[in-house]
Amino acid sequence: MPRRNLYAIAAVSLLCWQATQGAKPKDEMMELYGTFVDAVEQVESNYVRPVNRRELLESALRGMLQNLDPHSQYINESEFRSFKKTIEGHYAGIGIQVELDADTDRLRVIAPMVGTPAYQAGVLPGDLILEIDGQSTEGFTPDKAVEVLTGRPGTPVKLSVRHETTGKVETLSMTRAEINTPSVLGDNRKPDDQWDYMLDHDRMIGYIRITSFIQNTTEELKKALAELKADGMKALILDLRDNPGGLLSAAVEVSDLFVDEGVIVSTKGRNTPTNPYPAKKDGQYTDFPMVVLVNQSSASAAEIVSACLQDHKRAKVVGQRSYGKGSVQNLLELEGGNSVLKLTVATYQRPSGKNIHRFKNAKDTDEWGVSPDKGLEVKLTPEQYLAYHNARVQRDLKSIHRGRKPEPETGPESVKVDEKAKDGDKGKEKEKASADKKPFVDTQLEKALAVVKDELSSATARK
Repeated sequence: MPRRNLYAIAAVSLLCWQATQGAKPKDEMMELYGTFVDAVEQVESNYVRPVNRRELLESALRGMLQNLDPHSQYINESEFRSFKKTIEGHYAGIGIQVELDADTDRLRVIAPMVGTPAYQAGVLPGDLILEIDGQSTEGFTPDKAVEVLTGRPGTPVKLSVRHETTGKVETLSMTRAEINTPSVLGDNRKPDDQWDYMLDHDRMIGYIRITSFIQNTTEELKKALAELKADGMKALILDLRDNPGGLLSAAVEVSDLFVDEGVIVSTKGRNTPTNPYPAKKDGQYTDFPMVVLVNQSSASAAEIVSACLQDHKRAKVVGQRSYGKGSVQNLLELEGGNSVLKLTVATYQRPSGKNIHRFKNAKDTDEWGVSPDKGLEVKLTPEQYLAYHNARVQRDLKSIHRGRKPEPETGPESVKVDEKAKDGDKGKEKEKASADKKPFVDTQLEKALAVVKDELSSATARK
């Protein structure tokens, strides 16, 4: 493209910029655009190998947005198709949500989706992805990762990850599959393999786990709640641990089921007035005690719901302080809708007016995220969190693979007597170690159960 054409593009861009922003004098903007055009020409003319102009421009856009915050991104046509599939909840890939880690310039896992190839392979929330199929992820955007990780079902992919919990680097192999994961789950399954949403059948305490907020979350949740109410539910635990968030609309709809007045959440931007999302008058589930479980990986839409229910005193919050992802991204069309800018334009505010977003260099003493109610923090060490996550994965996989022929046991009880005799004291030592091993206890869930039981007892005493 001749230099005059590049300047023509710059001039048109300048006019569009001035029409919408009016932020820079014309001569200053022309000078800046001229510098950019000169740099493009120098690269095209002198770089060691030929370069594609579109790749140069897309890289420039990505660099510009990456410098703003980890969530603002340029999404080209092919990436946009993949992006739409993730929020629809159906695509082919390995089933993880990622973000750009500002400190390392690499991808960090927000959460693997339950039952997906990544979940089964042992990918953990907080993992740093170092390589994908041997290719370094340094400088990758989340949408570039989506492009690389999605693909034809049945094709293999390897991730080199550094676990946040232990610092261990591990290569995990998995196979791409159709990802069509429900976002509303229970704790255990019934004999017919449907989720049993009643956690405590004696006291009629329900339990619902929301793993992400996608287009069908509200409808799935309504069905689960209707089933619980029909079975006589008297209290509910809503588990949002390891929920990376999702659609603002889904978070508002879910919150609206449990409150019938007041503001659910507000958004506030630099050039826009505060925009509140008020609750409707027909909240359907407002007459029973509730507890919301959150942890350090509960983010975005999960924080909107938990903050709303906490501020309206509709539910008590148990667990650990949430992630602090309270920014709003708008999709701004480019090239007639063939590509988009996902641009951070506002932040969420709780009904109380307090901030949710954890800004860069924020301290623990600053105002951000959602913290448990007083006396209800149950903080897990990295080792305890790893044990919780592994136990959760094993229980989910047991449900997913129900009906398969069980694997032969490999513990001491499965060793034949003559083999034990041959090994001498080794068999006894193994048996003792197995007997001493205590089953995993979910202390955060245990605390939530204790809270709702106290609420039910208090309600009974008031009658």
